[in-house]
Amino acid sequence: MQIHEISKPSWLKEKKRIGRGGKRGTYSGKGNKGQKSRSGGNIPPGFEGQDTTLVQRSPKIRGFTSPNLPNIEISLDLLEKHFNKGDKVTLLALKEKGLLKLNKRSRARKIARIKILRNGKITKSLTIEECLISKGAREAVEKAGGNIVEKEKS
Repeated sequence: MQIHEISKPSWLKEKKRIGRGGKRGTYSGKGNKGQKSRSGGNIPPGFEGQDTTLVQRSPKIRGFTSPNLPNIEISLDLLEKHFNKGDKVTLLALKEKGLLKLNKRSRARKIARIKILRNGKITKSLTIEECLISKGAREAVEKAGGNIVEKEKS
């Protein structure tokens, strides 16, 4: 073997850069149209080929959702039936007693407001916290000896 027969190994050789003019014909060795004949290498930045894009892959939430959550209404009858004298009526207590019926949307989001309405009579003195209450229901609860703790507005 002589010095003129020695060549670089194939993994060390630089790739021939085509498509920059010179004596390579009209298309500079890149053929006619298509992705590989364009500038910017084989894959332009941001190109995803036939893959579905990230937006298309993400699940779509159908339907309209209002930013204002509706009030969940609870009547005085239910409080009379499920609570004992001197109990506190809170969001947690209502959940434990099974009085809050949640659909898929209200379960996914936080329950914003519970409103107690005057449907029926109340005889037990209850402490009501974390709830909105109608005027008639407020009068009925106070008449029965209960009290209402207002939310502090921040």
